[in-house]
Amino acid sequence: MFVLHVALQGCLRSHNVEYGLTPDTGGHIRYLLDLVRASAAEGAAKRIVVATRAFASRYGDDYAVPSERVDARTEIVRFPTANSGYLPKEELWRETESFAERLIEWIEAQPDRPDFLHAHYADAATVAAIVKRQLGIPFLFTGHSLGRVKAEAMGVGSGGAEPFPGFSHRIAAEEGALREADLVIASSRDEAEVQYAGYRAYDPGRIRILPPGSDLQHLSGAASCPDFEASVARFLTDPGKPVLLALARPVAKKNLRALVQAFGESPALREKANLLVVAGCRDDLADLDEESGATMRAILDLVDRYDLYGSVAYPKQHRPEDVAAIYAYARARRGVFVNPALNEPFGLTLLEASAAGLPLVATDSGGPNDIIEMCGNGELVDPRSTGAIAAAALRILNDPVLWDRYSAAGAKAVAAYDWAKHAARYHGLLAALKQRRAPSRFLRQLLVSDIDNTLVGCNDGVRSFTDWQRLQGDLAFGVATGRSFHSAMAILEQWDAPRPRVMITSVGSEIYHLQPNGTTYAADRNWEAIVREGWNREAVRAVMETVPGIRPQAPLEQRRFKLSYFTDGDRHVARDVRERLERAGLLCSVIHSHGRYLDILPVSASKGTAVDYVRHLLGLPESAVFVAGDSGNDIEMLRTARQAIIVGNFSDDLASHPELTHSYVARQTHARGIIEGVDHFRRMAAATSPAWPATAS
Repeated sequence: MFVLHVALQGCLRSHNVEYGLTPDTGGHIRYLLDLVRASAAEGAAKRIVVATRAFASRYGDDYAVPSERVDARTEIVRFPTANSGYLPKEELWRETESFAERLIEWIEAQPDRPDFLHAHYADAATVAAIVKRQLGIPFLFTGHSLGRVKAEAMGVGSGGAEPFPGFSHRIAAEEGALREADLVIASSRDEAEVQYAGYRAYDPGRIRILPPGSDLQHLSGAASCPDFEASVARFLTDPGKPVLLALARPVAKKNLRALVQAFGESPALREKANLLVVAGCRDDLADLDEESGATMRAILDLVDRYDLYGSVAYPKQHRPEDVAAIYAYARARRGVFVNPALNEPFGLTLLEASAAGLPLVATDSGGPNDIIEMCGNGELVDPRSTGAIAAAALRILNDPVLWDRYSAAGAKAVAAYDWAKHAARYHGLLAALKQRRAPSRFLRQLLVSDIDNTLVGCNDGVRSFTDWQRLQGDLAFGVATGRSFHSAMAILEQWDAPRPRVMITSVGSEIYHLQPNGTTYAADRNWEAIVREGWNREAVRAVMETVPGIRPQAPLEQRRFKLSYFTDGDRHVARDVRERLERAGLLCSVIHSHGRYLDILPVSASKGTAVDYVRHLLGLPESAVFVAGDSGNDIEMLRTARQAIIVGNFSDDLASHPELTHSYVARQTHARGIIEGVDHFRRMAAATSPAWPATAS
C-alpha cells in the first residue's frame, strides 16, 4: 500500500521540530510524524510520502529542501507554490491550486500511484479533492481543528464580519473536505458528533474515531532535570510547593490567560500552589508573531495585575527532550496538569501528563472528554469559568486520596493510546476501503445483537464469533446498542469485532446501513422521519427536570431523539417517569437498565421497533430474525422477537422477566452465547421444518 499525506501548514521536517516556532507548527505536525513512523513500523504501507510546501524564510533552510528521507519507507517531499515565502494558515488558500498542480505532476512521474491521499487540515483537503477529480485517487481527511469551533470558542458568530482572517475560505474548504473525502478521521467523540455536526456536509457515517497514539512509556519513570528545575526556581519564592502545570503554545485558543487569571483570583490556590506556564520558546517578545506576542504580554500583564511575582514561573526556553522532566517536576511536587483550552481537538499533552502520573483539570470541549472518561484521572471544567478552573484544582490538591487515585488512573493512557494499535486500525480501514467488499445481497436470516456485555466483553468470545460469522453467507449481522454510532464503531473496532451490515444506535432512535464500499455507513432518513413524529424534546426535558433522584448524563450522551439520565437505583423510576410524561401529554418510550441508566425516546423508537423496521427493509419473515441481549435496555427487542437469545452473563433479572419466557437463555456468556442461541433456534426450526435452509455453524 502507498499512502501520500498532504500537509501544507507550519514548519515541517522529520527531526528536531521546533514546536511553537510559528502558531501553525504545532500538534498536527507531531501527530503526522508519529503516524507515519508507526505506519512504517507496522508494515502494511510499503511506501509513505508526506507532501508539504517548500518555502524560504528566516526559520531555516530545511524547509526549502525538495526531498528529505525519514526512514527506509518514508520521505518528505516539498513543492514550491505561487508564493515562495512562509505563509500562515489563513493565507494558504491562495496556494492550493499551484500546490495541486505540482503534486499531480509528481504523482504522474512515479512508477506507482498512491492508493490513498490523507489530507491534514482543510487546505490540504482542497488539494486532495483536486487530485481525486483529476486522477481518481481516494482521500482521507483529518481536520485537526475546525474554523467553526474556533469561532465559537472565541465567542463570535459566523454572520457579518469575519471572526478571524480567512474565516470564510476556511469554512468553505472544510465543507468541501467533508463533502469530498472518502473517509474522515476524528480523534474523539466530541469532534465526530459535536464539532463536525455544525457543517452542512456533515455525514456521520463517513466519520471514524481513531484516537492518536502517543509514545508514553518513558514518561511514567521519568525524573526531573536539574537544569530545568534551576530555570524555574529563579521565578519562585517557595519552589517546593505543589505546582499547576500548563504546557501549550502561546495562542489565544489555548486560553492560558484564563488559567493565570484563575490563579490570581483565588487566594486559596495561590497559598496552596505555584503556577508553571511552559508556553513555547522565545528569545525576545518582540520576535514573536502577533498572536503569540499578544498572548505572552497578556500573561505578563496578569502576573503584574495580581502581583503574582514569586508564585508564577514562565521560562523562556525548553528543549523537546525536557518535556518528560517537566512532567516529572510537577509530579514530584504532587501537582496538577491544567489544559484550559477553549477547544482541544484531542489533547496529546493530557495523555503525556496522565502517563507521567499527574491528575488532570481539562476543558470540557473536545477530546479531554474521551481521555478522562477512559482513564478516570481528573476533572472537566468550563474553560471560560476561572472559578471552575480554580475550584477543580483545589479539590485535587486538598485531597491526598483523590490525588493518589487520579495519579494512578493515568496509567491506563499508556495501554489505551498506543501508536501500534492506532496504525493497525488505520491500515485496516484503508485495506477495507481498497477492497470495497460490498455487503451480500442474498440474505435469508438476520441476527441483531447488543454490543456491551453481549457481543463484546470476552476476547476469546469475539474471536470465536468473528470466525463463525464469516461462514454465515446468507445471515445479515447487525448490532443494536444504547451507544451513539461513533461510540459503537469505536468499541467494535477496539474489540476487532465484525463490521455490521446495519447499526441500530442510541437505543433504537438511529439506524445506519453499511454502504457498497464495505466501510462507510449512511443514516436511514426514513427511520429518522418516523421517530421524529410526535417527539417534543424540549417538553420532555422540562418534565424530566422535575423528577427527583435523577441527573442528566454527559452532554455527549444526549441525542436529537434520546435524553439520557442516571438514576439513584429506584426500581420504579421508569413507571414514575412514564406517568409524569403522560400527565404532560407526552407519549415516550422509557427504558431503565443496569439499575442506573434511564433513556427517554420517541414512542416509536426502541431497539425492537428498529429491528422490525430493518427486517421489513430486507424482506425477511419474523421467523428469520434472531436477537441477542443481556440487560434491561434489550427487553423491548427481546420481547418482540420470536427467536430471542439471552446470553449467560445477563443482568437486570432478564431470564426471569415475565415477557421473555419464550427466550433462549444461553449457558455460555457474551458472543459465544449468541452462537449457542442461533444454533439452538436453527435446530428447532430444522426439526419442525425439514425444508429450513441449512447454514454453516
